Amino acid sequence: MAKIIITCAVTGAIHTPSMSEHLPITPEQIAEQSIAAAEAGASIIHLHARDPLDGRPSPDPELFMAFLPRIKQSTDAVINITTGGGLGMTLDERLAAPLRASPEMCSLNMGSMNFNIAPSAARVKNWKHAWEKPYLENTTNYIFRNTFQDIEQVVERLGKGHGTRFEFECYDVGHLYNLAHMLDRGVVQGPLFVQTIFGILGGIGAEPRNLHFMRETADRLFGDQYVWSVLAAGRHQMGFVTMAAILGGNVRVGLEDSLWIGPGQQAVSNAHQVAKIRRIIEDLGHQVATPAEARAMLALKGGDRVTF
Repeated sequence: MAKIIITCAVTGAIHTPSMSEHLPITPEQIAEQSIAAAEAGASIIHLHARDPLDGRPSPDPELFMAFLPRIKQSTDAVINITTGGGLGMTLDERLAAPLRASPEMCSLNMGSMNFNIAPSAARVKNWKHAWEKPYLENTTNYIFRNTFQDIEQVVERLGKGHGTRFEFECYDVGHLYNLAHMLDRGVVQGPLFVQTIFGILGGIGAEPRNLHFMRETADRLFGDQYVWSVLAAGRHQMGFVTMAAILGGNVRVGLEDSLWIGPGQQAVSNAHQVAKIRRIIEDLGHQVATPAEARAMLALKGGDRVTF
């Protein structure tokens, strides 16, 4: 059985500073938590940037370049940069950092969707910054845009232009069919790294039957041309990635996806979550993939061909 890739999504653009004191904000914090996550067993590190003054998501390439070289110098992990950015960013803003860094891998959302994270605002009692509450509450009227044309632009500019490969983020069944359409037309080529995502309001729900259905659908559409991975939001995270691991799938954890390590207990770092899922994977009798093994499984260009 193939070894299991652990991806760690370190900070993201969903959670805000008031939700957890452990969420990395500054370039130094992002670098430190990324390195620790790699040391704990993550072979892929998925990255966003934040304004170090107030923690809001930022597309600024200079902020990315404040932590990317340090992570690369300190670990052999695959560095995966977002093309989703944060709420309200244009496609050009979302691509600014990856085009500057020419990474081995980027995330790529496989469709436009309602993306509602407003319910999380109701659980926060004290706000650190004025931007946080409206940022979350306004998502009741927010559509994350990624049209077929947008997807093709990302593949053309990053994939063909820089040799970057993608973590194809599929939040619903239709996103799998969108990816199959791109595969059939030759816009993308295998092996596809398909990240099936559960529990975001606007996407497919976090129910075990949905996990099996998404995998069965991906099997039908992609056959042996894909590598399957799973992430789930919030309290669903560990249960869903454990189910994926039992089935031999790859997993994604990290404070972007969930702030929790167990019921009522916040994770104190990204490495905290990585260490837990690694222990579960190994207790199940599986082995965790090294960065070199992940590169081979996903046909990546190698860390020596990035520009940071």
